[in-house]
Amino acid sequence: MEINKLSARIVGCNLRGDREVNDFYATSRPVTEALLKVEKFEGGIWEPCCGEGHISKVLLEHGYNVISSDLIDRDYGTPHIDFLCEASECDNIITNPPYKNALDFAEKAVELARGKTALLLKLNFLEGQRRRLFFNKTPPVRVHVFSGRQTLMKNGDDYSGRSGMMALAWFIWEAGNTNSPTVHWI
Repeated sequence: MEINKLSARIVGCNLRGDREVNDFYATSRPVTEALLKVEKFEGGIWEPCCGEGHISKVLLEHGYNVISSDLIDRDYGTPHIDFLCEASECDNIITNPPYKNALDFAEKAVELARGKTALLLKLNFLEGQRRRLFFNKTPPVRVHVFSGRQTLMKNGDDYSGRSGMMALAWFIWEAGNTNSPTVHWI
């Protein structure tokens, strides 16, 4: 149990309630496919919260060169890589970060990506004073809002056929951008 408590603390997770212990809410195929219909990426892609490879597998099928890692070992990618502490520069970053650490992931990803950063985030990521400071300094170039609610896979379990639960968007940053973002619906 001590290891689970430590892992949960590292990724900022809640050990009580209905949340998955390590904040593992996998991204369904249609959510990643929707991103690839509106964004193209040049160079390699790092997926630092790969879980069981849900995003990575779709990217690979579309011909992208993908490096996959995660803090937790889920039998996909390189395990035990703490993106917030052990990261290095890369071409692009695409991920669905743990929500509790979303701002930390956004700040780190934007710092490291030479090209684009695409983060799947709750729409309410637009709110908050600390986030406003981050957006003023490094605004996303585009926000692709899902016009319908999406369902993520708690602990990687498939919830297909269930109604969507969350208002989500793909937030896109491009290195060097200082202009205000545009909003699109997908």
